[in-house]
Amino acid sequence: MTATATTQRILPIHSPLFVPPEQLIGCRDLRQLFAQPDRPLALEIGCGIGDFMAKLAAANPMTNFIAIDIYNKGCLKTCRRLEKAGLNHVRVLRVEARYLLHQHCPANSLSAVYINCPDPWPKKRHRDRRLVNGDFLRLLLCCLTDDGRLHFASDVADYANQVACLLAGIEGYVQPGATAVTTALPGYPLSKYMRRFLAGNLPIYFIARHRQAGLQLSEADRPALPTGFRTRHPHPANRQELGP
Repeated sequence: MTATATTQRILPIHSPLFVPPEQLIGCRDLRQLFAQPDRPLALEIGCGIGDFMAKLAAANPMTNFIAIDIYNKGCLKTCRRLEKAGLNHVRVLRVEARYLLHQHCPANSLSAVYINCPDPWPKKRHRDRRLVNGDFLRLLLCCLTDDGRLHFASDVADYANQVACLLAGIEGYVQPGATAVTTALPGYPLSKYMRRFLAGNLPIYFIARHRQAGLQLSEADRPALPTGFRTRHPHPANRQELGP
């Protein structure tokens, strides 16, 4: 690894909505981060600048939300946007998704997970670097509550079709409609990135699933934490390691 490839300038975040890495030490359940931990808890993976989360949280004031991103600047902008909107039922974390799910999300704890336009790694030789694979979907299934929802959106048809195929092979995910992938999902909040894509007459591919009601899963069903690309927890100091 080289310093130019792995170092990101860290901007201090003083927002009361931001959860610094040291606050996560010893926290085995993200619901503990909220004054009303009995409310449903939903997670957005890859919050960017917080546009989607601000809309989602405003529409669901009785749900607690976690918004995560591996980029410090995105977390800062997300906090500013949420504070300006007065959305105090959201917590923002700079952390890698798999690490967070393994270390801080017990089984049956998330009422919904949202993944919007993750890095598609378009080159074939890089496809194994995509975040959403079979093990990741099984991990999410374990973390979702009974009838909990999974929403995935991508501007890349190949990625969406790959995720739909993976979901079809995992027992426990229920497809609510007849279409595995759709380009229209009424009522779903659109981020600035999505709106820009749609304005250029380019489609966004949406996938919606929910966990089968009554499905019995426990910590023993959780896939092992993978090693390798982007699975390390970001260092709380001045660097962020992104490479293998």
